[in-house]
Amino acid sequence: MKTLKKSAGMLEVRASPLNRTRGVLSLGRITVPCALGRSGIVTRKREGDGGTPVGRFELLHVYYRPDRGLPPATLLPTEPLTPASGWCDDPGHRLYNRPVQLPFSASHEKMWRDDRLYDIVVVLDCNLNPAVKGQGSAIFFHIARPGYSPTEGCVAVSPEHMRLILQNIGLGAEMVIHA
Repeated sequence: MKTLKKSAGMLEVRASPLNRTRGVLSLGRITVPCALGRSGIVTRKREGDGGTPVGRFELLHVYYRPDRGLPPATLLPTEPLTPASGWCDDPGHRLYNRPVQLPFSASHEKMWRDDRLYDIVVVLDCNLNPAVKGQGSAIFFHIARPGYSPTEGCVAVSPEHMRLILQNIGLGAEMVIHA
């Protein structure tokens, strides 16, 4: 296994000039394709707009599906998902843009998905501290659908590329999404 590097790292994301829902993610010499939100990269993020927000976001925490593979090799904090893992996307709720346990009465996203998108999912510091109601929730770095079809506003890469990226970043790594 490759030794984990201690440097933080900066992931840079840029949209393709030919398709706003596809882009490239670069980390030093590593450059991989990525999927973006259905509305492309946006400068004014709103809940439900399908846009990937412009900005600089720290990679905070990694969740993974323990039934679908080993935890990723990374220096970031990791935590296994469970069938009770959720994320509140209700702007009117006090836990807006926070992890929650299911069942949960307010609007939420299930983190334990039938598809493979959240087999590995990284929480980005996007609208978290503090969470501003209506300015977007659950903006993650996660696994892409086959064919890199658009996300709901997240950045997504292949499972192999996700593992490669995570083993080459450290605490304090940031994702910069360019307009």
